[in-house]
Amino acid sequence: MKKELTKAEEQIMQAIWQVEKGFAKDILEALEDPKPAYSTVTTVIRVLVQKGFVDYETYGKSNQYFPTITKEAYSKQRLDALKVSYFDGSNVEMLSFLCVKTK
Repeated sequence: MKKELTKAEEQIMQAIWQVEKGFAKDILEALEDPKPAYSTVTTVIRVLVQKGFVDYETYGKSNQYFPTITKEAYSKQRLDALKVSYFDGSNVEMLSFLCVKTK
């Protein structure tokens, strides 16, 4: 369905999920320090819109952004991809790997 997020995209998505619906300045404020530049945030948001993770409503010259996928749905998608890639799609294999103590 949707593509995987880069580290920078995921950082911005975390902020968008947190604010739920907001302008670029709101998303920037929700980010942890050290915060990226405002222009970096708006560039990443544009990429997220192109990838289909974010949409927006325009008010005058400003856009209010909102996620098109929930954090839970994205997490499930990534976990399912990990399961397929590393554990042959097996819940049991993945769970047993996660439960085994390493030395």
